[in-house]
Amino acid sequence: MKNSQTTKGQISNDANAQRTPCEIWTRVMGYHRSVSHFNKGKKVEHFSRKHFNENISANSLFTQKYSKAA
Repeated sequence: MKNSQTTKGQISNDANAQRTPCEIWTRVMGYHRSVSHFNKGKKVEHFSRKHFNENISANSLFTQKYSKAA
């Protein structure tokens, strides 16, 4: 009789087999480049960057405030 229970490792391997690799691109020195083509040092530098999300509401308030002054 076969054991019907699967281990956590087997489940994650099955899930990873169905995934499609995602290519990450970044803008470096004015042009876009795939992170997978970076050397080791550039990859470390890229993943240690702090990314920010622009607050849309704050940006619209800023543009309203300073567009009247112009």
